[in-house]
Amino acid sequence: MKSFMQTKETVVREWFVIDAKDKPLGRVATTAANVLRGKHKPTYTPSVDCGDYVVIVNAKEVLLTGNKEEGKVYYNHSRYAGGLRERTAKEMKEKYPVEMMERAVKGMLPHNRLGRQMYKKLFVYEGSEHPHTAQQPKTLEVGRK
Repeated sequence: MKSFMQTKETVVREWFVIDAKDKPLGRVATTAANVLRGKHKPTYTPSVDCGDYVVIVNAKEVLLTGNKEEGKVYYNHSRYAGGLRERTAKEMKEKYPVEMMERAVKGMLPHNRLGRQMYKKLFVYEGSEHPHTAQQPKTLEVGRK
């Protein structure tokens, strides 16, 4: 029996929407990363971007479990001497919830050209409104299987 290898021309993409309200950040990010990579499809091919589009809404209301609000720290550096900036997860959630969600998902994608291509199919919004209703996205549940 011959193995099926998908090509970029044969990929059929769908749109999914994930509601992050009161869901753990890691669960939402892993679900989104798997859909972006295409691992939920039987035609998954590691060397091809065969994933779907993902829209994450309510990023501002994502759940951080344990002591992460005070303990988890996000770092940025300007590449100048003394340019290190630190923000706690609580501060990120209040001021930059979209960036916090994007960083979580991006860290779970491959760190190469293919991963950058997959990352472009991610759309994150603070509130419950999004401009992708014309694509008729399907709702994707997050949680234990």
